[in-house]
Amino acid sequence: MTTVSVRLKTANYDILVGPGLLAGMGDRLTELGFSGRLVLVADSTVKQLYGEKLAQSLSAAGFTVTTLAGPESEEEKTLETAARLYQELTDSFVERATPILAMGGGVTGDVAGFVAATYLRGVPLVHIPTTLLAQADSSLGGKTGVDHGHLKNKIGAFYQPRLTVSDTSTLKSLPPRMFSEGLAEVIKHAAIRDKEFFSYLENNLDRILALDDDTLETMVTRSTEIKAAVVEQDERDLGLRNILNYGHTTGHAIESVSNFRVGHGQAVAFGMLAAAGISHRMGYLDSTAISRLQRLLERAGLMTEMPELDPDRIIRAMQHDKKIVEGRVRFVLLHEIGDVFVTNTVSPSLVKEVLVNRL
Repeated sequence: MTTVSVRLKTANYDILVGPGLLAGMGDRLTELGFSGRLVLVADSTVKQLYGEKLAQSLSAAGFTVTTLAGPESEEEKTLETAARLYQELTDSFVERATPILAMGGGVTGDVAGFVAATYLRGVPLVHIPTTLLAQADSSLGGKTGVDHGHLKNKIGAFYQPRLTVSDTSTLKSLPPRMFSEGLAEVIKHAAIRDKEFFSYLENNLDRILALDDDTLETMVTRSTEIKAAVVEQDERDLGLRNILNYGHTTGHAIESVSNFRVGHGQAVAFGMLAAAGISHRMGYLDSTAISRLQRLLERAGLMTEMPELDPDRIIRAMQHDKKIVEGRVRFVLLHEIGDVFVTNTVSPSLVKEVLVNRL
């Protein structure tokens, strides 16, 4: 097991990474000072896969668990789902000291985290991410929220957990497609901040795809460390943290225009490649770096071709991006692998050229 400590102005907490950690959840929560009652939010698949193992650990530590149904898909990442959970918490007489355990993927973490942040003005939150996307990215950093119409994460709050436990054994039950989606965020962290980690992924991707325990722990830990270091410097997403949106300007627009038929990781993968193409056409990035990125994304089973969507609609959707400033879309671009910068000088015509003519 590896521990990554996060130290913020508003909160300090640990992220535990390694195989077999669910079996010790009861003891971990006791060490944090919790006792008595807990609320578990998880979807039906996660409950079926891991509910019994978690329940055994919590019961052995003396906890009583109230289980609530989490969102089953992105389509349920809504205020309506949050309202249902508020009502169920109220009906169950949940108090302010009762922690919510958000167990599952990014959608569950976002919604349950938002509910924890806002119910009774805030109850304790513990993340138990079970997908690679959640372990490597979405459960880290305190962002919670729901979608509004076709706009991702339009309503939300910053809310830090008391603890995050990433049991890498859960990654072995993921469908290959879902595992690949998580790899997009891992590759993103390497591309923006750590060229040595990028090389590690290139050299060890076969072991990663074979779900080797040690390699999975190393990969998730390093991805966690990269994001945690950025968040520690910019918790509220006012400056440096913008670099974590590499690939997301185009990626979120693709998700929106496709009505979320294109998954988050796949959309971000193409978004990263599009941003690399823009970087190259603006004279910042050499073609060798683009080739390395494209090859790694392809090997990881990720999308490197423009989906069959109207590029003009994608560009219009970018105008609704949460991080738009004075009507100008911000892009994260590459100088080289491991070195990025943020700019709002990318013209819509250049974006369309890259989308239409590929890279």
